[in-house]
Amino acid sequence: MAREGFPTADGGEREREHDRVQGYGSGRVTISVVVTCLMAASCGLIFGYDIGVSGGVTQMQSFLEKFFPEVLREMKGANRDAYCKFDNQMLTAFTSSLYIAGMLSSLVASRVTKRVGRQAVMLTGGVLFLAGSVFNAAALNITMLILGRMLLGFGVGFTAQAAPLYLAETAPAKWRGAFTTAYNFFLVLGTLAATVTNYFTNRIPGWGWRVSLGLAGVPATIIVLGAIFVPDTPSSLVMRGHADRARASLQRIRGADADVDNEFKDIVVAVEEARRNNEGAFERLRGKGYRHYIVMMVAIPTFFDLTGMIVISVFSPVLFRTIGFSSQKAVLGSVILSLVNLSSVAVSTFVVDRAGRRFLFLVGGIAMMFCQVAVAWILAEHLGRHHATTMARNYSYGVLALTCMYTFSFGLSWGPLKWVVPSEIYPMEIRSAGQAMTIAIALTLSFAQTQVFITLLCSLKYAIFFFYAGWVLVMTIFMAALLPETKGVPLEAMRSVWAKHWYWRRFVRDAKQDNQVNCL
Repeated sequence: MAREGFPTADGGEREREHDRVQGYGSGRVTISVVVTCLMAASCGLIFGYDIGVSGGVTQMQSFLEKFFPEVLREMKGANRDAYCKFDNQMLTAFTSSLYIAGMLSSLVASRVTKRVGRQAVMLTGGVLFLAGSVFNAAALNITMLILGRMLLGFGVGFTAQAAPLYLAETAPAKWRGAFTTAYNFFLVLGTLAATVTNYFTNRIPGWGWRVSLGLAGVPATIIVLGAIFVPDTPSSLVMRGHADRARASLQRIRGADADVDNEFKDIVVAVEEARRNNEGAFERLRGKGYRHYIVMMVAIPTFFDLTGMIVISVFSPVLFRTIGFSSQKAVLGSVILSLVNLSSVAVSTFVVDRAGRRFLFLVGGIAMMFCQVAVAWILAEHLGRHHATTMARNYSYGVLALTCMYTFSFGLSWGPLKWVVPSEIYPMEIRSAGQAMTIAIALTLSFAQTQVFITLLCSLKYAIFFFYAGWVLVMTIFMAALLPETKGVPLEAMRSVWAKHWYWRRFVRDAKQDNQVNCL
């Protein structure tokens, strides 16, 4: 058998391998795979809840009175710049500390996964997040808040590293995009739950913020209970030497009458090839034959954060307060954005395996860029002029509408595809390490952005949206030129899409030569 995914001199052999892989990749969707994937995808709830809850809590008067009274004093200052109402580094540290903790734990999770499997890592993440929610709800000072946020971050790092890979390895290849998108669907659902919670707890004087932070324990409990009952993936079981359990798991999720021989053999071959590598996965990534993976490993999470959506998701209540909405209406605006995001992710789930990944990247990028330029123009013309601290109501609603359009475009493209593409492009020998690096880079950039966004808004004012629009233009061109289409391609044959790409095929040839040398 030709080495999977590499071009061979024998075109007939390559066609036979393609037909065989396509045969097992087109397996039907069973109840077992749906239930298993939904339970794994629910790991997105905890990440989404945190994204939604933190921005709303940081503008609640009861929260600011307890921990950041200086921010309230600054907000009441007559000469305070409209863009600088919430510029406080300790306040942003409350939000950003989660991301640096998540970065560290995602790197640890890649090594832990090899020993205990993806299911155990998801379970650990849920327990850590549950502990963090208790810490935050009971916080008496800023130190307790930050420690709680760090525990939440450890939970997010573990689950974000394991859950998308779990989904990619479990789902049938034909519908892998839809199943992996489910993680982002639950993430947005968690965000919606958090913003709705904030809308009601914002009315509770004194301790409403405690309810918002403490209810993070609800999705964490769902993760813990779900992770107890789901099996590990066949690939992970084979990697840890449990071949019989792996075959039984594959048979269960594909259906009792399904022929899983070819798929199971290819999983075993991929694992054996990974084991033949004497170097660790992180060392192997330094080889020239893996350069295309390194580029995507860095580019996708970097571009994702430079869309600006992470700061819109976290700080939308702050943004709406900045343009003149009351506290309650600012939180309501966040609820509307979450609903829009949820609807767009639902649309993406149905079209991602039909239209393809590249098409959604391009359409979403163009629409996002238009919305960001329009928001920047409105803010430039109507906010902060003549020392005004708000803008006319009609223009405020215009910003809300454009932000909704931007959110829909993001939820159709970069939102789900940031999880789908990295989870499916890496070969077995670097899959855990590649996903860990992708998540670590994303969380590091999210930490930096959430820590400095309010300061940038204060300094750049409306130009910050031009800044993000410029990056969206760059990333859209990048995806059009350098991302191969991966829809419908089984994981074990993913190298073939790189071998056919006009630019990356030279590195695939180098990888083939490296593997041949390693086998001597």
